[in-house]
Amino acid sequence: MPVARNSSLTLGFILITILLDMVGLGIILPVLPQLILELTGETIARSAVVGGYLVFVYALLQFLFSPVLGNLSDRFGRRPILLLSLLGLTADYLLMGFAPTLGWLFVGRALAGISGAAVATATAYIADITPPEMRSQRFGLIGAAFGLGFIIGPVIGGELGEFSPRAPFYAAAALAFANFLFGVFILPESLSIRKRRRFDIKRANPLGAILAFKPFPAILWLLGALFLFSMASQTYPSVWNFFTIERFDWSPSQIGRSLAVFGFLFALVQGVLIGPVIKKFGESSTVLLGMLAAAIAFFGTSFIHTPVGLYGYLIVGAFSGLAAPAINGLLSRQIPDNAQGELQGAVTATNSLTAIIAPVAATQLFSYFTTSPNAPGYFPGVSFFAAGILVILSGMVFLYTAKRFKLRNLHNSGASAHGPDIAKPGEIAVPPHVDESTDKDE
Repeated sequence: MPVARNSSLTLGFILITILLDMVGLGIILPVLPQLILELTGETIARSAVVGGYLVFVYALLQFLFSPVLGNLSDRFGRRPILLLSLLGLTADYLLMGFAPTLGWLFVGRALAGISGAAVATATAYIADITPPEMRSQRFGLIGAAFGLGFIIGPVIGGELGEFSPRAPFYAAAALAFANFLFGVFILPESLSIRKRRRFDIKRANPLGAILAFKPFPAILWLLGALFLFSMASQTYPSVWNFFTIERFDWSPSQIGRSLAVFGFLFALVQGVLIGPVIKKFGESSTVLLGMLAAAIAFFGTSFIHTPVGLYGYLIVGAFSGLAAPAINGLLSRQIPDNAQGELQGAVTATNSLTAIIAPVAATQLFSYFTTSPNAPGYFPGVSFFAAGILVILSGMVFLYTAKRFKLRNLHNSGASAHGPDIAKPGEIAVPPHVDESTDKDE
């Protein structure tokens, strides 16, 4: 029988669900090239193109279904959506593990994208069971779960991949199904019937969250800077495995360990350093520091020829983790408190769009500059070079925005550290969406 909704076991289940989503994503990175090669017999460059399309399918389905599952959980409750998503992830990993042809991999990734979209539901669950004054702390635990998952996943995938490229998928399926069984007995429903609302497909629109901020041009420009920076950041999960095989002939274990090192350092920067850096320098300077680190790491990686030097640029690149949270902090200071939820929806939609576009673009570039006779030259690091250019463009957009709109910053004199509580006279507030059916009982 499910335990009380405020139990530490309940919170633990939700965090484990989020952790497993990232473990499942990271666990396949070291072995995906080998599995594609096994099924297609293609070169590593052509396999990279296939890998890019697999990530594209995953990201596209997650982008489309995140608001759908979130709204379904508002209608039917969080518990059934979360449990069904865990069964979906179990089926996905089994499909990919047993896949006899390439088409089955695409079916599995599509199913994973739909099931992984329930992370939004898991976040809503935590909001349901947490008092307002503790939500920031609890949401920080979500970030920690994401970071830990990206550390654990590649290590497990790399080590198991030494036995078989299919072994990590079986392990991921077992973890997801074990968490499903745990949830059946532990997880209570967090959303009472009187708080549920009717499902409306018009609300399940990821792009609508961005378009809602037309009255705030500074927000749109900052989202543009975030979009370019996130596009660049997608290069690591998109082509790192293919790049290191092409350049250094790395094994799955070596790929997994390198990703784990980056994940650990990145989580350390975001979990420990970002607070003191923002306190000392303010958000705007912190954004620029993170972008500088990212540009150095991307350009350096693109020309690197030694594994030792590559790890050096991984360490520098981890400091890029300063930029995105600082941009998000600046975004939150530009609008009244009654529009914060809408803002985070726009941020999520922006990041999801980059996860759709970037993997295909990065892998296509990698393939063209490693195999095509029409390419200007052999340049396996071209995707990282392009990412460095995107970071520079992002920095230019950010600097223009900061100068043009005089952004509210932690160190701005007379500016509230938390932004305005409500819209001031003369400011255009984003009107809250009112759903008259919200408080009706079913």
